[in-house]
Amino acid sequence: MATQRSFAISMVMVIALIAGCAKPAIRPAETPAFQSGYAPVNGLKMYYEIHGSDIGGRPPLGLLHGGGPTLRTSVGKILPALAKDRQVIAIEQQGHGHTADVDRPFSFEQSADDTVALLRYLKIEKADFMGYSNGGHIALEIALRHPDLVRKLIFESIMFNREGSDPAFWESFKHAKLEDMPTELREAYIKVAPRPEELPVFFAKSVERMRNFKGWTVEEIRSVKAPVLVIMGDRDVASPEHAAQMYRLLPNAQLAIVPNTDHLRMVKRSDWVVPMIREFLDKDN
Repeated sequence: MATQRSFAISMVMVIALIAGCAKPAIRPAETPAFQSGYAPVNGLKMYYEIHGSDIGGRPPLGLLHGGGPTLRTSVGKILPALAKDRQVIAIEQQGHGHTADVDRPFSFEQSADDTVALLRYLKIEKADFMGYSNGGHIALEIALRHPDLVRKLIFESIMFNREGSDPAFWESFKHAKLEDMPTELREAYIKVAPRPEELPVFFAKSVERMRNFKGWTVEEIRSVKAPVLVIMGDRDVASPEHAAQMYRLLPNAQLAIVPNTDHLRMVKRSDWVVPMIREFLDKDN
């Protein structure tokens, strides 16, 4: 049970125990045309970063972090690689990173609406979306709630129902404690959060969202019309069989199973994953 509990917390917090995953913000010199700001969105002051430039008329890529406390802890490694040949908009959701929390639970539906409102604030009418872990669940909600905004989707390490993971994984959320959160992630939260003293609230809301995870129906998955690239580690939180099921349900999908890769290791597979993402986004589907 201790092992399952630790693995569950990794899903909520995206435990990036990989060197460099919780580094400070990328300096402007490392990716061209860097800017950051806050958008007034649904009661939030929502933090975003724009990396890279609009090259060749490509639509921007909305990059959605996992359940970790900042965007750096789950997409920090892949972000500069993706921004080399396209504009990437990285967003920190409610209560994560620089975006202060408000008095409402964390939910995939609300995060989807917040993300779309931010992009509309930036005058973006069409975008690609890549979401890792819980960020992928947000991307799925965007596809269902706001299909007009979506061109292509990348779902990395996600599950569309509770059957995608082992029952012990879900059971372990009943016993999750703040003490289970690695020091690296606590420090990452405290470093940038507007109100660092709210770390226990952040943790509790993150756990509660997973306790209440309901997933999506087969009909909802089949209704996603945009092209989708499904990426899953062969040792991920969800099984390769679950990824294959999702791939078969989606009307226009591709599937990549990354070898020797669990949920945590996925965030350092940018050398493998980025070429697949580029090919998927740049080719007609």
